Amino acid sequence: MKHIKRFINIIFVTLLANFVLLAKTLSIFSVVNIIGFYTLTLMLFVLLNVFPRYKTSKPIRQGIMLDGYELVLLSAFTFTINTILNIYVGICFVPEKISWVTFIINCILCIISGAILIINGLIRIYTTSVQLGIKWRLMFAFLCWFPIVNIVLLWKLCRIVRDEYDFETQKLENNYVRKENELCKTKYPLLLIHGVFFRDRVYFNYWGRIPGELIRNGAVIYYGNHQSAATVENSAIELKSRITQIIEETGCEKLNIIAHSKGGLDARTAISCYGMDQYVASLTTINTPHRGCGYADYLLQKAPKCILNFITKSYNSALKKLGDKNPDFFGAVNSLTEKSCSAINKKAIDKDNVYYQSFTSIMNRWSSAKFPLNITYLLIRHFNKQNDGLVSVESAKWGSRFNIITTDSKRGISHADVIDLYRENINQFDVREFYVDIVKDLKERNL
Repeated sequence: MKHIKRFINIIFVTLLANFVLLAKTLSIFSVVNIIGFYTLTLMLFVLLNVFPRYKTSKPIRQGIMLDGYELVLLSAFTFTINTILNIYVGICFVPEKISWVTFIINCILCIISGAILIINGLIRIYTTSVQLGIKWRLMFAFLCWFPIVNIVLLWKLCRIVRDEYDFETQKLENNYVRKENELCKTKYPLLLIHGVFFRDRVYFNYWGRIPGELIRNGAVIYYGNHQSAATVENSAIELKSRITQIIEETGCEKLNIIAHSKGGLDARTAISCYGMDQYVASLTTINTPHRGCGYADYLLQKAPKCILNFITKSYNSALKKLGDKNPDFFGAVNSLTEKSCSAINKKAIDKDNVYYQSFTSIMNRWSSAKFPLNITYLLIRHFNKQNDGLVSVESAKWGSRFNIITTDSKRGISHADVIDLYRENINQFDVREFYVDIVKDLKERNL
């Protein structure tokens, strides 16, 4: 049915675009009938641009995106047909049977109809697609004027959008089927703790699409709400206050903590050194540098003090404007050194009443991630070989359960990918399903 509708739309738009030739050929039509027929056809064309499909889609964003995809495809097909048709007419019928004026007007109408369709479609795609990203949007915007190149880019855009629609639709169907199972409805609520230099939900969600997916599957979620940059000690004190607040306000006995990057060190310190083990059932660390980052030691030793002071002052000043009360850039970075983490590990001893587990990911090549992770990946590989762009595999190991996340492809999974920072659908790694599986396992452990 979908292909039949698409075929009918192609025929319809082709006839509309070449109406001048059609009217000239079918001269038996009266002027009044031609005007009436063209007016009706034009109204249908406008309707087609407003409603490319007649079936609504939920959520609306995906429906609009698919509409854009259909309009771009329609424009591509009709433009190809119209080009071939006009070349044939120009060679065989101009100027003997059809005047140059008629032919030029017809060509202009073909261009206008195609332009309307593709501009309408691209606006819908650009404003709704998540997976296109900035790169493909800019590439098409700047290179769409070059023949052949624009066709290749247009095909790539359509492929990305279609894959995104199919992927999101499948996730919606999966969640609908398992909704009643409440896979992520754990005994204790979840507390998500962010890493360094970010905040949980200030200006954008640090955890991307992950919280929404967990909530749809029954999870109850809270955030650490601590500052973006501070020493592990100070962050642990903030987390102690936050954990106590949640316990008092909700009446829940304990929490399951999922912490990313430096957040894992903050959480371990709060649990072991500030008595929070009585309120924490489990700690899951994601790509946490438990044994430090060798490159952090190297950079702090080699970088000129004037540069470090400038960066520290600039960062702290910027973060104060964005909400941090007492940001400490240097303290946060220093906390990630091997020396500092060794000191943390000596005092933040695991508690027997808390379940500890850890996960980390691996980038398979430097181009697996965006700047600056693509650069730091090469630096860390020099020190520790396998890494996620910031943390080595050996440094991330902690707890009674440890898993490495990667893919068979050259891409791999970066430090940012594991928190869905770029909202990117990655082949062989569904980040939202990854967290659903983690929480599902906690539920099965009665945590």
